[in-house]
Amino acid sequence: MTKEYVIGVTGASGVIYARRILEVLCEKATVHIVISDVARQIAEIERVDLVGFDAIYAENSDLAADIASGSFRYDGMAIAPCSMKTLAAVSNGFAENLITRAADVCLKERRRCILLLREMPLSRIHLKNMLAADEAGATVMVASPPFYQNPETIDDLVDMVAARVLDHLGVEHRLGVRWSGYDA
Repeated sequence: MTKEYVIGVTGASGVIYARRILEVLCEKATVHIVISDVARQIAEIERVDLVGFDAIYAENSDLAADIASGSFRYDGMAIAPCSMKTLAAVSNGFAENLITRAADVCLKERRRCILLLREMPLSRIHLKNMLAADEAGATVMVASPPFYQNPETIDDLVDMVAARVLDHLGVEHRLGVRWSGYDA
């Protein structure tokens, strides 16, 4: 049986992370993509193309979409990047659009729900929302790539973050380099 995932893309810098996750995920699974209006603007600014994937695209305003219902079965969701506004909505159960409703469904149905944050510095409100999201069952990640693999390009850094998201979704991939211990 083919795995099925939802990817939400919200209005934070770092749309390149979503692109890389989608490149891998769309080759291995059925993928539903929801892109917020602000994410579309940021994708244009950052010159990242989010269309053309072999996926099911849904409008963020479509609260009647299949992924908005708990009876629609899928294996997990990632919001990448996840804006602080979206984090606040998810952590407080405020499902005003399809991305936050799908995340709400993920949490209530006890499915994997990954929030890839891309913000700094973090305010006390952000930290409280991160804790609330974790307590609700989400996996909170901050786009903070490691440097032990000696990255040479931005793509190398992006791959390390995308790899962690894919790991937590349970998706096999060949991105990045895994830590294998210290060799002096």
